[in-house]
Amino acid sequence: MSMLRYGYVAGPLIGALWTFVMAVVACMVMSFATGEGLRPVLIPSLIFGAWLGFVWLPDGGRARSQRIAWSAGLAIFPALAFLLLQPAIVGAESTSTLTLVLAWIVFAVASAWPLEVMLRSLPFGSATRHEFEDAVIRFFTGFGYVFFTAIVAIPFYVMVMTSLKNQAELLQNPLDFSIDVSQGWGLFRSYQELFADFNFGTYLWTSFYVSVITVFLTLLFSVPGAYAVARLRFRGRKAFSRSILLIYMVPMIVLALPIYIAFSVTGLRNTIVGLVLIYPVTTIPVALYMLQGYFRGLPAEVEEAGLMDGLNRLQVIWKITLPLALPALASVSLYVFMIAWNEFLLAFMLLDDPSIFTLTRGIASLNSSEIPRQHLMAGSVIATVPIMILFLGLERFMTKGLTAGSVKG
Repeated sequence: MSMLRYGYVAGPLIGALWTFVMAVVACMVMSFATGEGLRPVLIPSLIFGAWLGFVWLPDGGRARSQRIAWSAGLAIFPALAFLLLQPAIVGAESTSTLTLVLAWIVFAVASAWPLEVMLRSLPFGSATRHEFEDAVIRFFTGFGYVFFTAIVAIPFYVMVMTSLKNQAELLQNPLDFSIDVSQGWGLFRSYQELFADFNFGTYLWTSFYVSVITVFLTLLFSVPGAYAVARLRFRGRKAFSRSILLIYMVPMIVLALPIYIAFSVTGLRNTIVGLVLIYPVTTIPVALYMLQGYFRGLPAEVEEAGLMDGLNRLQVIWKITLPLALPALASVSLYVFMIAWNEFLLAFMLLDDPSIFTLTRGIASLNSSEIPRQHLMAGSVIATVPIMILFLGLERFMTKGLTAGSVKG
């Protein structure tokens, strides 16, 4: 461990690991963008990364060794880069020179600049614990950004690109995620067919108003409930406050059969009313939990002043508490809306009539061998994009609402 604190050891090690990660990233980016196979080669990428990590160490006392490293690196760099990004030939044509050059550029930029930032405070010789840990933390931070961005972006990219293809292209090469932009508006024919032939406009509207009603009913019951738990004193208040989320300890799949039987007996199955009744049952507990923490953080003196001015408890809630709690209400509303919009199990279990399908239930109906795969992907994009736009647009309100009650004052 003590040996790793020397910059000339830690620098090349970090450089080798980082450049191999970037080689994988460059190959993935160009493969997804062009449909041509690229694969990284382990040994050359590690050697190049170790050299790059050695060169970037900020120590002016080793000018001679740095010049030697630069000259050697400049001589072997083109050969290493070519070996690093050689095409993967798995029943496909050879990778074009343009794709290889572009991949090399992506790899070089993504390797050199981040490494310079990571190793900025790491000396060539012995490093303090702080300097060593700073370089390691920078490496893992960069790796975390790359990894989590990849696991989020790649599925969405594949989904979008697949939705823009036709059946012949998918059958010819299912792993080719590039698109032919020369088709123009023809790329969106799957989306046009979904709205024209598969009733997706109705599905969107149904999901929207069911989600809005769910938000309204959830707030209608959770606001007074959370306020009572946070402000009023009654027997069993602490036990109730601690047990609000116990419902989430029971998997919904366990409750599916009793719900199905009860709704079938009462005639609520295959109706929107049934969904509107059951959705708040799943969202009210989490809304209660979120709001009670926020209400506890509000100053009680403001409400007491309102009571002294002649307001009753309901007027205090309506005129004082709720205006102060708008950030929390906005975050809870957004969270509940997303739950109702994305809910699938109950909709799949209770709805059989295509005219009242929610969006998730409509997408499930596309999962058939008789329907082209690109239609399923297009439906998934239609379900994902609105809620993504809504979340990104209101993210600051959600974050503010979730954290506002964390500090009492």
